[in-house]
Amino acid sequence: MSTETKKYGEVAYQIVDDAAHKIGSRLPGSEGEHKFHDYIADKLNEIGVKPVKEEFAVSPRAGIGGLPYAGYFGIIMSALVYFALNNYYIWFAMAIAGICFVIWLVASCFLYRTWFDMFFPQKVSCNTYGELLPADGNYDYTIILSGHTDTSWTWRHSEHAYRHKDKPIKGIIATYGKVGFGAVCVFLIVGISIAMAVIYGAAIISTKLGVDASGYGFTGEWAKNMYGFFSNVTQRQSYKVFEVVLLFLPIVTAIGSSFVAMWNDKHEENASRGAMDNATGIGISYAALKYFKENPDKMPKGARIIDLSVGSEEVGLRGSMYFAQEHKIDNCWNINIDSVADKDYFEVVIKDDWQMCRFDKDLEKMFKDTFAEMNIESKTKGCIHNPVGGCDSTPMTRAGFKSVTFAAQNPILTYYYHTWRDMPERFEPETVEKGLDVVLSVIDKIADFQETNGFNGVNH
Repeated sequence: MSTETKKYGEVAYQIVDDAAHKIGSRLPGSEGEHKFHDYIADKLNEIGVKPVKEEFAVSPRAGIGGLPYAGYFGIIMSALVYFALNNYYIWFAMAIAGICFVIWLVASCFLYRTWFDMFFPQKVSCNTYGELLPADGNYDYTIILSGHTDTSWTWRHSEHAYRHKDKPIKGIIATYGKVGFGAVCVFLIVGISIAMAVIYGAAIISTKLGVDASGYGFTGEWAKNMYGFFSNVTQRQSYKVFEVVLLFLPIVTAIGSSFVAMWNDKHEENASRGAMDNATGIGISYAALKYFKENPDKMPKGARIIDLSVGSEEVGLRGSMYFAQEHKIDNCWNINIDSVADKDYFEVVIKDDWQMCRFDKDLEKMFKDTFAEMNIESKTKGCIHNPVGGCDSTPMTRAGFKSVTFAAQNPILTYYYHTWRDMPERFEPETVEKGLDVVLSVIDKIADFQETNGFNGVNH
């Protein structure tokens, strides 16, 4: 880091330290999150940039914050099996509930849709931003530097893996093993409920109503023989075995589902302190704006720069969704900064796989070129997809902004990711300072690109 920018890197790291130690956990819509927004607003006022706050409603437990509900659902479904074995109509209720559950899980927790938010308790979250204009007030394009203010509930299984921190493979197995087993159990009990309802339904249609269900892929004889629907004496051996399995399987699925139920620690005081994820993004964004405010000669020609602190990212990108919806900005670039702490993993995130959103290739190249110029070697080769969840680049990209996410984070699930162990003492200030240098270099490249090519829209 150059002497010129080092003091701004120190400013960025000080914000990280204050966020973790003075403010602490910042769950979406919580008092801690609002305190951090007030803190950032005060920092913007200090440098003469007017902060703007925009509030919006959020349902923290409607999306990924509600994953423990999936575990509770699996436990309840497992218990209902014993009642369904004596009253087959219960299978139909379980199947309907299972289908509704899967729709909610996929739509809200995987795809981050807001369809079900209205059914969950709401809180108020907010975005805070400040803009820096050229001296004459006229600009041709906008550069948004964004990071999210909120933190996650502690993921208990990840935190428990701390005892294996010196043996990361063992920690990964301990974490993924329990969660993977639990997920299989939840989906298994839902699948069994749907299958039993379908087969009993076929039997009812073909025998009770006197209708041949073979046209629907079933036969009445098959259903009767398979499940002994009307036979109390002669049952196939396979069904007898299955009956015995159903006496013990719910115990297994209930145990597995309990692992999912305990996934998020519900207590706010135990939530992540969010030093890496994502006070680093907030700190670097602010430090870059402060740099250009105090060095106007370095300001990109014709550019407006916005420092955007986004709320409620951890529950499904709600803050960036709201911003993209409320602000229709032409000729806009977005550098989203999310978790810059692990010095061996500098990378540009180019796609959210679950969200099926590919980010901008021009920005991707700018980051890769910057890594090469700064001799940054990364174990991820400087580029990754986001395999699960999502980042704030997705709503920005869908709004027509050229966007990527910049990170320096070990992509393997670790004991400090989304746990209260995410503290600044774990990583070096120099990593955050280097992250600021990367962002400033990319901003220069954006300015050169604008001057040469103009704004060409999102390049997928």
